[in-house]
Amino acid sequence: MGLLLLGSRCIAAAVAGRQLSGRSTAWRGYAAPAAASSKGGSGRQFDSNRLVERLETQGFSKQQSEAIVVSVTDVLQESTHSILSNIVTKAEQDKTLYMYKVDFAQLKSEIQMMEKTDFSMMKAENERLQGEVNKLKQKLREEITRTQAGVRLDMSLEKGRARDEQAVHEIKIRETDAKIEQEISALRTQMESIKFSILQYMIGTITGTGALILAYLRMFK
Repeated sequence: MGLLLLGSRCIAAAVAGRQLSGRSTAWRGYAAPAAASSKGGSGRQFDSNRLVERLETQGFSKQQSEAIVVSVTDVLQESTHSILSNIVTKAEQDKTLYMYKVDFAQLKSEIQMMEKTDFSMMKAENERLQGEVNKLKQKLREEITRTQAGVRLDMSLEKGRARDEQAVHEIKIRETDAKIEQEISALRTQMESIKFSILQYMIGTITGTGALILAYLRMFK
């Protein structure tokens, strides 16, 4: 963009060269710094007289050459000022670097502090959770112990009931056995009595039959 500005100014100066002839004595010995800096730098001078002579040898008039050089000088001054305004000195660079280092150290310190804080919080939270887990374990053990005690008590009571029921059943069985024995004894006695009655009936029948037979035999003798 600087070259375009330079070209436009040179064309304008060539057209208006005769109107600027009165300024020739003001810049004839001017030397513009091309790379000099108020912040520190080596100086390299721009020879305006030599440029005027070269322009005259190229067919420009003296007024046109002087106008072109004035325009070039203005462009160089503006360009140099723009460049120098953007140059960062070593002191400013060191200051910025120091500020970056300070910020980095502060950030590192904050990160370390946050890590320590987070670690402390995590450790406290872990201890709290461990305490709650231990409490839950203890409560679970107590609950298991109570449950086992209740189960043992229920089993003992159930065993006692079973023993009582078994004893009652055994008594009932003994009573039933005794009744059965009594019934069997009475049945045996009754059977013996029936046998005796039958035997008596048979003896009487046989005796009567024998008497009838003897009587019948006596009748036919």
